[in-house]
Amino acid sequence: MNIYTNTNSAFPSQVVSNAEKSSIEYGDQVAQAIEYEWFKSGRVNGNRYLTSWNNFNTLRLYARGEQPIQKYKDELSINGDLSYLNLDWKPVPILSKFVDIVVNGISQKSYEIKAFAQDPSSIKKRTSYASKLQEDMLSIEYLDNLKQVLGIDLYQSADTSMIPETEQELELHMQLSYKQAIEIAEEEAISTVFAKNKFNLIRRRLNMDLAVCGIAAAKTNFNTAEGITVDYVDPAYMIYSYTEDPNFEDIYYVGEIKSITIPELKKEFPHISEEELKRIQEMPGNRQYVTGWGGYDENTVQVLYFDYKTYNDQVFKIKQTDQGLTKAIEKDDTFNPPESDMFEKVSRSIEVLYSGAKVLGTNTMLKWELAENMSRPYADTTKVEMNYSICAPRMYKGRIESLVSKCIGFADMIQITHLKLQQVLSRMVPDGVYLDMDGLAEVDLGNGTNYNPAEALNMYFQTGSIVGRSLTQEGDMNPGKVPIQELTSSNGYGKIQSLIQTYQYYLQMIRDVTGLNEARDGSTPDKQTLVGLQKLAANASNVATRHINQASLYITLRMAENISLKIADALEFPLTAESLKNSISSFNSKTLKEVQDLNLHDFGIFLELEPDEEEEQKLEANIQVALANGGIDLDDAIDLRQIKNIKLANQMLKIKRKAKMAQDQENQQANIQAQANAQASTAEKTAMAEVQKQEAITGSKVQYEQARTQMEIQKLEVQAQLDQQKMQMQHQFDLELAKLESQTRTQVDQQRESAKDKRIKMEGTQQSKMITQRQNEMMPIDFEQEAEEQPIV
Repeated sequence: MNIYTNTNSAFPSQVVSNAEKSSIEYGDQVAQAIEYEWFKSGRVNGNRYLTSWNNFNTLRLYARGEQPIQKYKDELSINGDLSYLNLDWKPVPILSKFVDIVVNGISQKSYEIKAFAQDPSSIKKRTSYASKLQEDMLSIEYLDNLKQVLGIDLYQSADTSMIPETEQELELHMQLSYKQAIEIAEEEAISTVFAKNKFNLIRRRLNMDLAVCGIAAAKTNFNTAEGITVDYVDPAYMIYSYTEDPNFEDIYYVGEIKSITIPELKKEFPHISEEELKRIQEMPGNRQYVTGWGGYDENTVQVLYFDYKTYNDQVFKIKQTDQGLTKAIEKDDTFNPPESDMFEKVSRSIEVLYSGAKVLGTNTMLKWELAENMSRPYADTTKVEMNYSICAPRMYKGRIESLVSKCIGFADMIQITHLKLQQVLSRMVPDGVYLDMDGLAEVDLGNGTNYNPAEALNMYFQTGSIVGRSLTQEGDMNPGKVPIQELTSSNGYGKIQSLIQTYQYYLQMIRDVTGLNEARDGSTPDKQTLVGLQKLAANASNVATRHINQASLYITLRMAENISLKIADALEFPLTAESLKNSISSFNSKTLKEVQDLNLHDFGIFLELEPDEEEEQKLEANIQVALANGGIDLDDAIDLRQIKNIKLANQMLKIKRKAKMAQDQENQQANIQAQANAQASTAEKTAMAEVQKQEAITGSKVQYEQARTQMEIQKLEVQAQLDQQKMQMQHQFDLELAKLESQTRTQVDQQRESAKDKRIKMEGTQQSKMITQRQNEMMPIDFEQEAEEQPIV
């Protein structure tokens, strides 16, 4: 297959079909172009890879205090002769101290990974929750009254204590307290992957590379056997396309060179034939690509692993079915149908990654295939993310600057000064004494012994005393009256002081260049310096190296984003999905349920950093002022110290202060009202006491009058009862008299009526007899006689 290349470039043309890009010949052309770009000048003349590796190796040696000493020997030797020098050539590890200060300071800063669900479903859920809280906030009085009067709870919030009082509190609540279960599941998944891959140790190596080499890199990958992996990438063995972006966002290929054994090569690429393995093993050219020769394994081969970014065309055939529906069928990029009313062609270009592997120094292409499980942002699925996360914060025009690279010249001068100091010390002699032999000859000790040199030196060194004569035996002045005199040599002291000043000068230059002052490392704290000034100096030093910390956090954030995108791939395979679920907190059943839907959501990943000491002190000062003024309570201060975001903590402090002020005013008004009520109650009680007194007096009078009246009433009642009884008796008598009179009249009337009836009856009887007499013409009747004869009834 004929692979076309670009003009003035060894890389193949990208304006070709997808099938041609997928061919092994195309991948071999890409690998050869990368190899040519990094190794085109060979080992002898130097090349881009060798230059880069030597540079990083030199920086690491300086950072360890193990740099080559030949330059120092050349500096102090005379025509290469070192026979008169007996020095300790071991380098002074001065830079390792500064590197450790920076790396340890960065590594000890903790952070928390936060996930923010930004897909439509999660945003709708968050908006609905905020709307319900706002509705409850606006109608809280009505809902409380309704609950108290009717006993009906119409709150939409499960916990009424979480209902904010103002819009600002609602906003802070959504930022600090609200967390969806899917977000918690995502955070736990990312933290689990980091913990599984021991990312803390990897991050420390990344921080070391940023400080020493000025560049750091890590790689995320996914396979069905191990799941999501996070690997450290040594920048000395890394290759990448030219870029001027410190974050390497615009590179189109990136890879690394690994030295692996033949068994490992066969295990990783089982399709390699035995003949090919023999050819690779016998090929001596592959060892030319290994730097640091002399300390490597002769049984390894060098393999170039790389990712190459290009684009593919996605073509779809849009067909209208007989039922009036639209059907999309994916086609290859060579699909070019004729114009038709039944279907049409739709296409788009998407970025893709091809993964390749090649044995350096040979023509053996081990792998070239479209990368599986590519990381694509949900916001733009046409983009693809590189598996490598790289950052070089101080890069300009492809040249990388590091903390160590700025100090190499000063470290060399410190080492030379150290050697010079040794040289001066080796040539210094101790102080001696001058012994005048003639002066000793004139001295007689008086004990029969002569004052010889040995005796004089013993006496001088043991007691510091000297015996001498001011006059000779002839009586003349003795010029050697002090036979022993001390000889002082001070030439070396001045040189030593000068060298120490030079040493301190270059050490200060390192501090000035790096920004790591004495306050940062605490090496020479001045007792006269105030603590506040020391902290200001330490803060200025932290600012000078902040770019290293930011680069470390950037790589961590990129790794978390790549892991977030690869979690969706892990959930598509049963084994990796089950492993991920088992590694997440088994006590959080809700989280485990949400893990099922992680691949349906889009997340924004960010790091919440622990506040530094200065920010904590400012926040603590604000809290103490608020506590002293009574602006907040102790419980509020404890809650504020738990907030890691200083900006949100200060906003919460403002809200707490306003709420406390409002509560204090309300309490003050309540106290005033209570005092007024108490005073009113006191006045009322006094008035009531007076009223009660008057009522008591009045009551006594009333009781007296009532008693007197009662007695009068009782007297009248007794009189009335007596009168009533008298009247009743009179009435009774009257009744009985009337009754007797009535009975008498009745009897009289009865007698009169009876007599009248008798008389009428008699008259009738007599009339009847008279009628019978006339009819019968009987004798006259004597009615008086008959009346006398009849008995009286």
